[in-house]
Amino acid sequence: MLTLYVIKNCDTCRKARKALDGKGIPYQVHDLRDDGLSAALLEHLLHKVPVMELLNRRSTTWRNLDDADKADIDANKARKLMMAHPTLLKRPLLDTGDEILVGYRDGDYDNLSPI
Repeated sequence: MLTLYVIKNCDTCRKARKALDGKGIPYQVHDLRDDGLSAALLEHLLHKVPVMELLNRRSTTWRNLDDADKADIDANKARKLMMAHPTLLKRPLLDTGDEILVGYRDGDYDNLSPI
């Protein structure tokens, strides 16, 4: 079954859910804020998506970080920040089993089919 990683008050996450529901595609939801982010889950995501591609530098969480945390960002520092602040992950993230789709724009899920 597909897993959609979201933050429930995120408008883009709502659009992604609506798209999956409209296609009749079953999925489970994992709210990064409510359900958390374990080290194992982060490593699972990073196995399929480069760490810097997952880091959401446009988020409110990123903007509220200390300048020292944002300076000289590299993969290790980004990984540590994501563990401390799961809302730094770009979202939604759709885990299809084969790949992880990062973000959502209209039409992104058109190639998915109900199981």
